[in-house]
Amino acid sequence: MTLRLIFVRHGLSSFNKEGRIQGRNDLSTLTKEGQLQAEAAGKTISSIPIDAIYSSPLQRASETTKIILDQHQRKLQATYTDELLEVDLGPWSGLTKNEIKNVFPKEIAIWQKEPKELTLYKDDGTKFQPIKELLYQAEHFLKYLFNTYSSSDKTILIVAHNAILRCLILKLINEPSKGFRRLKLDNTSISIFNMTFNNWEDRQVQIQCLNNIAHLHPNLPKKGRKKRIILVRHGETDWNKQGRFQGQIDIPLNQNGKFQAKAASEFLKKHIIEKAFSSSLSRPKETAQIILNEHPGVEISLKDSLKEIGHGDWEGKLESEIKSNWPDLLKTWKISPEKVQMPKGENITEVSTRSISGWDEICKDLKNEETALVVAHDAVNKTILCHLLGLMPSKIWMIKQGNGGITVIDLSEEEGQPDQITCLNITSHLGGIIDSTAAGAL
Repeated sequence: MTLRLIFVRHGLSSFNKEGRIQGRNDLSTLTKEGQLQAEAAGKTISSIPIDAIYSSPLQRASETTKIILDQHQRKLQATYTDELLEVDLGPWSGLTKNEIKNVFPKEIAIWQKEPKELTLYKDDGTKFQPIKELLYQAEHFLKYLFNTYSSSDKTILIVAHNAILRCLILKLINEPSKGFRRLKLDNTSISIFNMTFNNWEDRQVQIQCLNNIAHLHPNLPKKGRKKRIILVRHGETDWNKQGRFQGQIDIPLNQNGKFQAKAASEFLKKHIIEKAFSSSLSRPKETAQIILNEHPGVEISLKDSLKEIGHGDWEGKLESEIKSNWPDLLKTWKISPEKVQMPKGENITEVSTRSISGWDEICKDLKNEETALVVAHDAVNKTILCHLLGLMPSKIWMIKQGNGGITVIDLSEEEGQPDQITCLNITSHLGGIIDSTAAGAL
């Protein structure tokens, strides 16, 4: 059974605009800009067949839901549920961030470093932990969905709030350490998760895209005063299209791959890029060169550490050929990649070690608030993103990286705090919110 979840955060609200904490109160409503954002998100989602819609009942979310429904081709009714209410921040609701810093200095320090450990007090003196309670709420809702839609393939739209959506995502990916701070969700961002499962415990989750705001202007989340890396997978090759395992054989882009690189270049042309790095293989290098046509004067530094996984004897072979000669190994690769040593090739731990080493070198090379372009490969990007999400390399199948897909990472300025996945696998520039790039081998 396959379940597709589409998460949408509500549009810009009056409290968002004023910089006030909203929490669970219902005093905040959509601004005019928020209504236009919801309309744009609705148009983007309108062509996707949706089987059910669930929404928070709070005004800012319910109004977003109604605007999205108005754009959809099918006549659908939303279910409004308290299971999607935003985090309860009690005494903080309605205050600005500066007011909270003045009144709750110890608590805000905990919130900024480890939100899960935050403890607040209700009016009657009752102690509670907002994020821990929200994670429980998120898991309860997800289990309800799994139990309700376990008999056939379904697509479910969920419209809610920043914190509850992050908690839903964290529960889907098994709640990695410091996970709440690893994610970013902008107003009317679209995030898509695909799941196959027999029950909650054995679910297989894939992040197809995260925090996609390609329907807005600007088309990427606003850059703060941090270092930023734009991570791109190379464009399509003939072997991608055929489903051949490429590995470290130097296969060039095909015409569609060049088109994908050009589309990525157009998508990124209004964003400043000051440095560029690429795997030393020709397919990512050519992708980087095409993207940088809109950023003249930026030279590409080539890094062997970003080369694709060495598939050894599998390289150049179709999956059907591998299945004939290494059936058990191929089956294990698809289920537990960390247990596979490629014949005369690498294992995923070796790939992760060298990829992260190369990534760290790039991060150290950036100065001040610079933005760098990094173009690499499927397995390399996946191991880097697993590392950034707090996941083991064995979870590479949890990450989708489409040919020409764009991912953005904002580097943390605080020691001990994780870097932030600002958006992941944006492929809207290639023809729609759903990633339709080649499903070929690595």
